[in-house]
Amino acid sequence: MTFLLADDLPTEPAGIRFRKLLEQPGILQMPGAHNALCGLIAKRAGFPALYLSGGAITASMGLPDLGVITIEEMCFFVRTISRATGLPLLVDGDTGYGEALNVMNMVRAFEDAGAAAVHIEDQILPKKCGHLNDKKLATPHDMAAKIAAARKARRHLYIIARTDALASEGLDGAIARAKLYLEAGADAIFPEALTSGQDIKAFSAAVKAPLMLNMTEFGRTPYLPAKQYEEMGYKMIIWPVSSLRIEGKAASELYAAIAKDGGTFNMLDRMMTRAELYETIGLHQFEALDASIVRTIVPPDIRPGE
Repeated sequence: MTFLLADDLPTEPAGIRFRKLLEQPGILQMPGAHNALCGLIAKRAGFPALYLSGGAITASMGLPDLGVITIEEMCFFVRTISRATGLPLLVDGDTGYGEALNVMNMVRAFEDAGAAAVHIEDQILPKKCGHLNDKKLATPHDMAAKIAAARKARRHLYIIARTDALASEGLDGAIARAKLYLEAGADAIFPEALTSGQDIKAFSAAVKAPLMLNMTEFGRTPYLPAKQYEEMGYKMIIWPVSSLRIEGKAASELYAAIAKDGGTFNMLDRMMTRAELYETIGLHQFEALDASIVRTIVPPDIRPGE
């Protein structure tokens, strides 16, 4: 499928398709895809939905995750990933880019760009990654107002309220906030940076709503298989920055090898070949749309020394 082929485009709004996935048995697993190529690769691996992390996008732009990017910068990635993959995309809405009116603008912009769902957190700017220290929170009332505004603005977007309250207000405070956000109109709750299996189980027992967990590497939440979190009462799970971490590590090793060897000779086995790349992005499908484009003949995969 390519986004140029109208016959292959989804006919239902992305938010509706996201809800239908949540109606299915099991936990919805959403790997982070920080660009459309990663999204296509994740789709080929069989994932039915994707996650777009603000932290991954800012890092890819050489910036820290402190709430410094704009709605339109995020919308560029929402559009490209949604168009390329056709999969429902859950988007990191950070703090909503401001107060209630800003949240409404974000909801409309994300929907128009193709997003299926958004999560909004109860930090204030400058915000931090949820697994870092000394996060500053909005009042429960102010966050509830943002959720209500998002609910009012949305047409189909699935709204997830994230709370970062555990560290400063304890489990009871996080649960109280979650219940308030549900009353304000949230469809689901994302308790960020739960630090123990006991808290993870207690939260799901107390909050009767679809729940999401963050399996970010090197964070505070116990790193367990998705199935175990399903058994604890969770419906969604994300791996937000994994694709970027893998890419960054691989790129570091690539550049070190070029500097050492004067070429990529020792890295070819770790690369996606030209044929594999063209197959992933659907080059021949695009060529077939225009009779003036001659079908590409992929050069043979000849390695140095062969």
